[in-house]
Amino acid sequence: MLTEIHEPLSSFWAIFSFSFLVALTGAMSPGPLLTYTIIQSAKARRRGYLIGFWVITGHALLEVAIIAFLLLGFSFVLQNRFVVRGIGVTGGVLLVWFGASIIRDVLRGRIPTDFLRSAATGRVAGETREAPTPAASTRDSGRPGLENPVVGGVLVSMANPYWWVWWATIGFAFLVQFHISFESWQRLLAFFLGHEAGDLLWYVLVSCLSFFGLQHLNRRAYYGILAVCAAFMILFGVYLGVSPFLRG
Repeated sequence: MLTEIHEPLSSFWAIFSFSFLVALTGAMSPGPLLTYTIIQSAKARRRGYLIGFWVITGHALLEVAIIAFLLLGFSFVLQNRFVVRGIGVTGGVLLVWFGASIIRDVLRGRIPTDFLRSAATGRVAGETREAPTPAASTRDSGRPGLENPVVGGVLVSMANPYWWVWWATIGFAFLVQFHISFESWQRLLAFFLGHEAGDLLWYVLVSCLSFFGLQHLNRRAYYGILAVCAAFMILFGVYLGVSPFLRG
């Protein structure tokens, strides 16, 4: 009886741990989603340290769909070079547009910097900060889409063709190697929770560092950091759009 209980638990935590470490290693690598999270955390006027949570929420919703997609037997679609090229071009354009819009807003001084002044002079008595819910983030900016961190987590992930390639190769191999299926739901749950926990740990840490660190900067330095991150986003977009064609 104890053996029957111990074996599933051992498999659960073994899969969870390995999935966590693989996801954490990937999350720590520079990429468009990381740059997007830094930008959104820096721009947030209320509790920007939670931006990483919202971004990974959107990211996780997309990964629920792709895991189901792979388990239903459609991994061959993501290995088609024309599909990868189409994703690369579309995603590249999206990332270039987002980066360019940030640089435009920086040059025009449209990004609010009230939180910089409040951090320097001290908060007004009784002032509280509310969580940057997706709706609030959109209202503050006046623009939909990528300004919403949950939607951004979905769109920026989709825009990266290497995210799709990773799932068609490494992710799918993981599912096969550990015999993960809809029938073995404990293994599936362990894999999914471990993967998202690895992403969440790193991105919440990045959000905290970006939000609290930038409160001590002046307006010029703050805008400079945003412009550099936006430039990286544009470079990522160009690279992701061109690179699928360079591999033949």
